[in-house]
Amino acid sequence: MKRLLQQTRKLQREQLYSTENGKIVGGFAKAYNDIPGPKGPLGLGNIFNYLPIVGSYSWLELHKASRDKYDKYGVIVKETMIPSEDIVWLYDPRDIATLLNEKDYPLRRSHLALAKYRKDRPHIYRSAGLLPTNGSEWWRLRSELQKEISAPRSVRSFLPDVDEVTKEFLDYLPKNQSFDALPKISRLNLELTCLITFGERLNSFLAVEQLPNSRSSRLMLAAETTNSLILPTDQGFKLWHYFKTPSYIKLSKSQEYMESVAVDLVSQKLYFFKESSSGSLSSLRRTSLIEEYLKNPNLDLSDVVGMAADLLLAGIDTTSYTTAFALYYIAKNPQVQQKLYEECEKVLTNRTSPLEGDVLNTGIPYVRALMKEVFRLNPISVGVGRILQRNLILGGYHVPKGTVVVTQNLVACRLESNFKDALKFRPERWLDQPRSSMNPYLVLPFGHGMRACIARRLAEQNILVFLIRLIRNYEIVWKGNDAEMDIKTLLINKPSLPVDIELKERP
Repeated sequence: MKRLLQQTRKLQREQLYSTENGKIVGGFAKAYNDIPGPKGPLGLGNIFNYLPIVGSYSWLELHKASRDKYDKYGVIVKETMIPSEDIVWLYDPRDIATLLNEKDYPLRRSHLALAKYRKDRPHIYRSAGLLPTNGSEWWRLRSELQKEISAPRSVRSFLPDVDEVTKEFLDYLPKNQSFDALPKISRLNLELTCLITFGERLNSFLAVEQLPNSRSSRLMLAAETTNSLILPTDQGFKLWHYFKTPSYIKLSKSQEYMESVAVDLVSQKLYFFKESSSGSLSSLRRTSLIEEYLKNPNLDLSDVVGMAADLLLAGIDTTSYTTAFALYYIAKNPQVQQKLYEECEKVLTNRTSPLEGDVLNTGIPYVRALMKEVFRLNPISVGVGRILQRNLILGGYHVPKGTVVVTQNLVACRLESNFKDALKFRPERWLDQPRSSMNPYLVLPFGHGMRACIARRLAEQNILVFLIRLIRNYEIVWKGNDAEMDIKTLLINKPSLPVDIELKERP
């Protein structure tokens, strides 16, 4: 008993941290074990609740499971997945701010099976890549790779090519007939990803490339398959550590194909360099991200191949799903579409004239408000994950160093306590209200801080160019059923129903 009291007093004296008005302050908190949440039958873990048939939750509907936990337990939830493995979920934007304002290299636990796959192939990869890696190795990669992919001037240099491919894509889309927009948009984003990454066209709009065994079709399937297996392999008993489970085999086969394409395209660039008249990498003008990375003396060939594979994995589905949600809301809200058209007509008085960078910066406030509203209701993922690097106070509780904590931005953005008419799609809310009235830690589609999506600006540019071009030239008519669109949580949030639309050319 005496020893127990000593341990309790030691815990009470332990320095904890919380955030008040942006400043780190000391404090005391309730015990970690007192955080409410599901522990599973006999404390064996709640992973059983995610099993098909017997469980009440689903990996494909994590947003519903997250809302259920919020309704039952409140703004902070501790879920025991398996014995000795907890996840703390945060719904309060103040706690989200506390978590994401850590100044050290942010740590996260994600893409674990992908990390194993790459570590088992040292002849191809130097590291597991940006997505699963942490610490100094992650920062070594991030600091070198972001110079080309994140800098505004670098991103704008791709605008003319993105615009030309987008115009070609609009010619490819069916007119005056119903079609599911998502598979089509995926082809656009595959084409743009390969153009920006490798300076190569896959010609994925051609009929031959739409066959199931074509390179384009196999790349799209491999990316979606890998993304859909990240969450299930990250959670639970992780048996793939010990033997090749069906999920791990499926992920490996998808990665083997994406890897083969990445290696092939990078090898073509190397061959081009060797055959060039000067034989010098630095003398070549910039045409793609990979060419710039190959010129960087701080990156070796394995780093470049890993980044190429990461871009193929992350560059297709993220922008495609977001764009598909945007088309759904535009088609279902004619008044919104009319406002968009009026703005797009002003910036493109001639429907075929090239898009200028200044237009994307300041000329499309309503288009940007629409995107903000899409990201509020349907963010790229349910939230942002971190591994605590020190003890924190979250929701009034002591959360110890090493705990996995995940924000629940999707649920938080749909709460009336955070947004009036929270479930209503209304882009005007981002224009009518002062920015200071919106909590900056609620809508975080690309993450936050040092660990934010490295290709955010490229993704936004691709989406904006497509929407401006499409809306300027075509009326979008909803042809789907009346059921409300929901989400499939495949790591990246995917529309739950076909995005059936019809395009009618504007006079």
